[in-house]
This record gives sequence, C-alpha cells and structure tokens, in this order.
Amino acid sequence: MTPPRFALNPLVTGTDAPPIPQAQGWKRDYDGARGPMIDLTQAVPGTPPPPELLARLAAAAGSVEATRYGPILGDGALREAHAAETCQLYGGSVTAAHVAITSGCNQAFVVAMLALARAGDAVILPAPWYFNHAMVLGMLGIDTRRLAARADDGFVPDVAAAARLIDSRTRAIVLVSPNNPTGAVYPPEVIAAFLDLARRHRIALVLDETYRDFLPEGQDRAHELFTASDWHDTLIQLYSFSKAHAVPGHRLGAIVAGRTMIREVEKIQDCLQICPARAAQGVIAGAIDDQRGWRTAQRSELAARARHFTAMLGRCPGWRIDSLGAYFAYVAHPFADADSVAAARRLALGAGVIGLPGSFFGPDQHTHLRLAFANVASSALDDLPARLQALAGG
Repeated sequence: MTPPRFALNPLVTGTDAPPIPQAQGWKRDYDGARGPMIDLTQAVPGTPPPPELLARLAAAAGSVEATRYGPILGDGALREAHAAETCQLYGGSVTAAHVAITSGCNQAFVVAMLALARAGDAVILPAPWYFNHAMVLGMLGIDTRRLAARADDGFVPDVAAAARLIDSRTRAIVLVSPNNPTGAVYPPEVIAAFLDLARRHRIALVLDETYRDFLPEGQDRAHELFTASDWHDTLIQLYSFSKAHAVPGHRLGAIVAGRTMIREVEKIQDCLQICPARAAQGVIAGAIDDQRGWRTAQRSELAARARHFTAMLGRCPGWRIDSLGAYFAYVAHPFADADSVAAARRLALGAGVIGLPGSFFGPDQHTHLRLAFANVASSALDDLPARLQALAGG
C-alpha cells in the first residue's frame, strides 16, 4: 500500500485497527474440518426484532418526514420516552431536557469525551476495557489511567485504587456495567461509591449502561444514582437502544446528563451529525412501552443461553469462565504456551470457533478470551465440547 504524500495524525495512525474485523479475518484461513465456523466475536442480538416493529421501521423509512433534518439532540418523542423510562427504572427526576440522542452508544462516548477533556487531560478507565473506549481516548490525546479490575474481585474495580489515580489532570472516571468484556455487574453500592469519589474531586462519572436491560434475573435496578437531587452535577449516563430492541444497524444511543452538559453536547452533535437518523427514532419511542413484554422474553432467553454456554464449556477441561454476562463470557484459555492472540487463532483454525483475544481489551489480558454467545443458536453451542476437546487432543 503506497502511503500518501501528506501527513496523517499520529494519534490516529498509532491506534490499532478495529479488533473485530481482525479476528474475523481468521475465517479465511479456516479449512472447515470441524464444521461451519462458530463466530463468537461480536456482541449483537441473535434474534431479530418482532415483525410488527420491523413493519413500523419500514413504514417510517419510507416517510417523507424521515428525509428531513430533525432536532440536533434528537426527536422529542424519543427523548421524552427515554427520560420516562430512566425515571421508571432508577427513580429520581430525569426530563427530556437531560437527554441527547446519538448515533449509537459509541458516538455517545466520543461526544462525552470531547465535552469533558482535551489533549493532555486524563480519564480513568477500568481494565479490561471496552476497546473502542481506549481507542477514542488515544485518538483524542487523552491520557488513559488504567484501573485494574481482577478476576479475584469479580472484575469489579476498586474505589480506593481509583482514588490514587486522580490528580489535577483527571477529568472523569468511566464505568461500564454490566461490563464489556467481562459481563461483570457492579454492585449498586460500588457504583454509588464511585459517584461519591467523583463528586469529591469535582470530576465526572461516565457510566456506560449499554447492557442495562440484561441484568441478572431478579435484579431490576442497577443503582439509585438518579435519586440524588444533585445527580446532574457529576453523573453522565450512556445508553444503547441497539441491544434491548435488536436494532444495532439503526445506530441509536443516548446521553443522560445535566442541562449544562447537554448544551455542550448539542454543539458537538451539530458538527458530527446535525441530527440522528430520523426513521427509527419515533418507532423506538413507541416500542419502549409497546415491546416491553418482548424485551422481557429476550432477557430470559439470553439468560437461558448463558446457562447453556456455561454447561457446554464446563465439559471442556482446562477452560474456565471467570466472569459471565448476558451476551458474553470472559474465559481463561488452557494454552500456557500461547498469548491470547495465538490462543484465539489456534481456536479459530483448529476448532472453527472465533473469539476475541483478551489483549484486545487492554494490557495483562493474555490469559483470557471474550466469547460472545448471544448471536448464535444454542444448537451451535452444543458443538463446543467436541470441538474444544479435539483441539486439546490435537
């Protein structure tokens, strides 16, 4: 590949390529001997939306209104519906004025970081981390302060350890719960303690709750941060409609924050997208209430699939689930002679199973793989014991 004559931003060129396409490239080298490839790389819904939702999306996409610009912060119906849903789930007071709709939760994170920090500032990020978060911070020249979350602690980060990372350059602490890549769900008291820490140091707590609709069965409230009268002084919540409504291709996410933060978000959004794509917004606004039963059923189905995955991997000597969520597991691999990339490649080529290397999620993760099972049928998971056992024997 011939390089251009002009210079490129070294903060971008120094960032690793997108990880999932790298791993999926191993499909080309797999000979098919173990059967069809089982792709456990991407955490996406395995079940399409219900037919009535698809019909509404199709009608909305064909409307004249969908071709026009909308409000920078998103259509009012979705902002109001998301605010009402937030109040219902967490308690407290959240209004449409506290909500900005974004093109997916990844964009929500980019926008939040642009609003909070500049090059040379620092943000605390628990590790293992969601790789796109680290990529964004690197490309913006923001120092990533690594807060190690360990298997022995259930991959829940330690508040005291985070406190030691805060200095005059620190602008925010980022938490992801339920976590990607580990699936760990942070206890409400831990999340509350992080909010208190951020409040004392006058920095932001950015809480990514992409997977909040898939908490363990019996747990319906992740925390009570919104019940505090001053939540908007410290808390910024990020959310994705993609997982709950099975519409990742429509790219809808949200930021919930204080009005001062939302005013700054509006400036950034006007430069990034002018307005979120129109077609799906009104449909999802209605689906928040109309499809509640379907979403509950999906939550139960994914919980059952997680139990099935656990049972299948339990038949594979040497493999160990260190943490489990609704969409994926963080698994210790048995290859003592291989780092996580070599282990993942061995798994792909020798067993026809693709997962993501732990090293894609930060330093010191070579002993683990992330295996995302939500997008594959339980029948495909039935093949895991034979494939992994044959790999060990070979």
